[in-house]
Amino acid sequence: MASKKLRRVGLSPELCDRLSRHRIVTCQDFLCLSPLELMKVTGLSYQGVHELLCMVSKACAPQMKTAYAMKTQRCAALSPAFLPTTLPALDEALRGGVACGSLTEITGPPGCGKTQFCIMMSILATLPTDMGGLEGAVVYIDTESAFSAERIESLEEEIISKGVKLVIIDSVASVVRKEFDTQLQGNIKERNKFLAREASLLKYVAEEFSIPVILTNQITTHLSGALTSQADLVSPADDLSLSEGSSGSSCVTAALGNTWSHNVNTRLILQYLDSKRRQILIAKSPVAPFASFVYTIKDEGLVL
Repeated sequence: MASKKLRRVGLSPELCDRLSRHRIVTCQDFLCLSPLELMKVTGLSYQGVHELLCMVSKACAPQMKTAYAMKTQRCAALSPAFLPTTLPALDEALRGGVACGSLTEITGPPGCGKTQFCIMMSILATLPTDMGGLEGAVVYIDTESAFSAERIESLEEEIISKGVKLVIIDSVASVVRKEFDTQLQGNIKERNKFLAREASLLKYVAEEFSIPVILTNQITTHLSGALTSQADLVSPADDLSLSEGSSGSSCVTAALGNTWSHNVNTRLILQYLDSKRRQILIAKSPVAPFASFVYTIKDEGLVL
């Protein structure tokens, strides 16, 4: 909630513009300043600043809700809980499809269908609700070109102004690769901080607007104790690695390591079986056990 923009907590547009000129944009930015600092920035009296602090604090810390109340509210909500993938067996295993309000990661080697899956979901999200869609716009971020991580900060405004019902980032590993050279000393630590911050923002967006956020990720290969990375991102193999080859001497795992892995709610791994057939693995899910599904890619998209 600290990531909520000040423009959404009841402050006047003039005051928000004034704060923005001092790079005070979110509730967290505002609450990190002392009353004296806020008096200097806003030009208000101590009493006026105190009232603003109370208003922003209440926006960041809503009244306590019990787990039962939250469950009841979610069940009564008009927005769907899932975005179906139209892959029947996968939707059944995931209890409905890609979950709204959470992060779903699609990882796998190049050419296995990650982007194709995302395009499918983009089309499905725009369909009316009576056809299984979310009846809204889609933000599709292609990070392989000239994309700055700072632009992710503007997601909230886009979602509100354009009625966005699905956010896709293709790929999250590419964003990190451009921001950090992991060969430089100290960059791993800074990269992990960056990942935690970006994951927090994306989870906030997903939960606040009850929409699915889908991210593609690249893979790394662990060979006999040494790690090489197809994404140029040195990270330890996590608990979701998959053996590669019969010898068991190598395995592949999603890039970005444990820091990122623990922030993902659902992880689907796409991989090759042969020249035509591929496989979807449910590697991590709060509702589904580990499962696999064979698919092919046709003109209409992924087909089980």
